[in-house]
Amino acid sequence: MDSAFLHADWHVPTHIRFGVGRIEELPGVCRMLGITRPLLVTDPGLAALPMLRAILARNEAAGLPTAVFSAIRPNPTDANVEDGRAAYRRGGHDGVIAVGGGSALDTGKTIALLAGTPEPIWDVGPDWARIPAARIAPVVAVPTTAGTGSEVGRAAVITRTATRTKEIPFHPGMMPKAVLADPELTVSLPPHLTAGTGMDALAHHLEAFCAPYYHPMADGIAVEGMRRIKDWLPVAYRDGTHREARAHMLAAALMGAVAFQKGLGVIHALSHPVGALYDTHHGLTNAVFMPYALAFNRPAIEERMIRLARYLDLPQARFEAVLDWTLALRETLGVPHTLAELGVDDAHLDTLVAQATADPTAADNPVPLDAPALRRLFVNALEGRIS
Repeated sequence: MDSAFLHADWHVPTHIRFGVGRIEELPGVCRMLGITRPLLVTDPGLAALPMLRAILARNEAAGLPTAVFSAIRPNPTDANVEDGRAAYRRGGHDGVIAVGGGSALDTGKTIALLAGTPEPIWDVGPDWARIPAARIAPVVAVPTTAGTGSEVGRAAVITRTATRTKEIPFHPGMMPKAVLADPELTVSLPPHLTAGTGMDALAHHLEAFCAPYYHPMADGIAVEGMRRIKDWLPVAYRDGTHREARAHMLAAALMGAVAFQKGLGVIHALSHPVGALYDTHHGLTNAVFMPYALAFNRPAIEERMIRLARYLDLPQARFEAVLDWTLALRETLGVPHTLAELGVDDAHLDTLVAQATADPTAADNPVPLDAPALRRLFVNALEGRIS
């Protein structure tokens, strides 16, 4: 390896309080961060659950009056962020508690990013770094799914409504100041969401491991994260009350977000426009694309897949063993094999290809991407051809 390649910037996540029951520490964490009037950002489904009422009651008893903002979509939009920012200002809040999966966490972090900034969201971007860190509200992240790892991320994925494209606000100050990772909060996640979010975490690890950059820490985290997913995702899918499986999956999701600082790739480049145009579940869309992406990247990743097969203790140390494992895992979890099964068609194929080509994750792929290659991948995934 050329020594000039051994040059990189590395980052590690925020303070994480991990374990069953850690949600009870939320009032103390807020006080530690100087938050006295938090806005709790969550999704409509979670907002109606007893879990949320318990969090609000605990904060109220501790003298922390907490308002709720839950008007967000599964693929959050700029309008959701603007409405949340208005609620934040209207309520005189001084911090954000983001509770939920990636949609709630990303929305909460972006509300916090823009809390002290007057401009509309897209007037600020893409130069997010110009927002002074002092204007960004502190965030406490409480994940309730084991997938995106957004709780330890410095970015969010937000749909720009006017163009129906996914954009990525990024700022070091978006990193939550604290994370309460309580596996008990993921126990009620239904099987189909356990599958979709778990496969999202797998996509993060897999693409990070394949990204063509120098980050040995991320490589180590990625392979261990994939081992945990291999061992525990099927268990969590079969039995949502299995606390040990839920804990290992929550850890794997956190690890995935650390690992993908190294890079992502074609899975996400393909998935982002599909989610923006068809409002599909992000993790499930990643899962559909996964084997097609592996086959496409084979010339550049075969040696890595051989090492991964050994680490995962697959039957053979071959590229095919990893591909076969991902296909079998998808089948176990009820993941569709084609985009058509997600309700995607070829009516917007030109738009999908154009957006995938421009997606920032495309640049991280180990095999260079262009529009013809991305078009072939979309068609293959629509028709179910792995080649």
